[in-house]
Amino acid sequence: MDAADLKIDAVVIGGGFYGAAIAIYLAKQRGLKRVVLVERESSLLTRASYNNQARVHNGYHYPRSFTTAYRSRINLPRFVHDWPQAVKQDFTKLYAIARRNSKVTAKQFVRFCKEIGAKIEPADQSLRQLFEPHLIEEVFLVEEYAFDSSKLASWAESELNACGVEVRFETQVTAISKGVQSLRVAARKKNGGDTEVDSRYVFNCTYSGLNQFGGDFLGTATHLKQEITEMALMQVPPILKQIGITVMDGPFFSMMPFPARELHTLSHVRYTPHMHWNDQRGIDPYQKLNDYERATRVDRMVRDVARYLPAVHDAQYVESLFEVKTVLVKNEGDDGRPILFEKCAELPRCYSILGGKIDNIYDVLEKLDGEPFNDI
Repeated sequence: MDAADLKIDAVVIGGGFYGAAIAIYLAKQRGLKRVVLVERESSLLTRASYNNQARVHNGYHYPRSFTTAYRSRINLPRFVHDWPQAVKQDFTKLYAIARRNSKVTAKQFVRFCKEIGAKIEPADQSLRQLFEPHLIEEVFLVEEYAFDSSKLASWAESELNACGVEVRFETQVTAISKGVQSLRVAARKKNGGDTEVDSRYVFNCTYSGLNQFGGDFLGTATHLKQEITEMALMQVPPILKQIGITVMDGPFFSMMPFPARELHTLSHVRYTPHMHWNDQRGIDPYQKLNDYERATRVDRMVRDVARYLPAVHDAQYVESLFEVKTVLVKNEGDDGRPILFEKCAELPRCYSILGGKIDNIYDVLEKLDGEPFNDI
């Protein structure tokens, strides 16, 4: 492939939800004529966009980070409006507050929800009796949803095609470098063969792989932490089938519907993270995941969760989703999940973008709205 023969306006690296949505935005909203999306897997939304809790947040999850909570509260109705086909709303969502070791009391949680404008009311007795009263202070009925990543992938595939975005699967970008009047992107196909293209803009949406490029790309200025995490997929008993549950904020666990498989995910603050390290160039997070033994901790999850929610004893384990989760080091203390949106100082018109939650996409698009793209 001769780079000189190609006139590419933008290369988007990463075919997860963020990469696909940004490629569609650039073509549809900003009028970029030739957009190329590069994805190392063989299909869209198969990594972190799939291997997660599938929660559409409404702010409840973040009582120690008002900004993250409030942005989720604002973004949820927009997400439901824009992707109704992918949002599961027909289940009851409960948040329960632990009596001991919780970083927030029931009274504080109610006040926090009112501050961000999130709906909350005491759960009725039929729902409260699911929990062990000696360990749970209060149970609340809230408004929160789940998303179906397979339906989001279908949307992305259709929209990318309609917008004329070229998608190159099984292709891994290896380097981003300065060209003469553009950026040069080097990539390697899975079946062999190296390619190079020149592009005016590059959008690095690789999530865990943000810093794994050679060339003139020196990495993000924001420090990142990587975690290998386990989401256990469970077949829950009938009494929990149409319910999503989160217990917080200390002995913290969630059991959420996972619409793509018609199962539930079980996650636990103590057992879901298996190992972690500070991200840096040369330590490939995907290779670390491939090399990891992936021994499930579901027995320990169930043992602890069942103390609060006895019906979990009757849930059946199906399998676990292991993935690399990427977080900003600066937000480890408050559990905040702001976006990372960086313009690379050494590479003009190269952007690195990361969102910790699916609803953060609106924060990214608002940032992009402020970029001129006026030299196309």
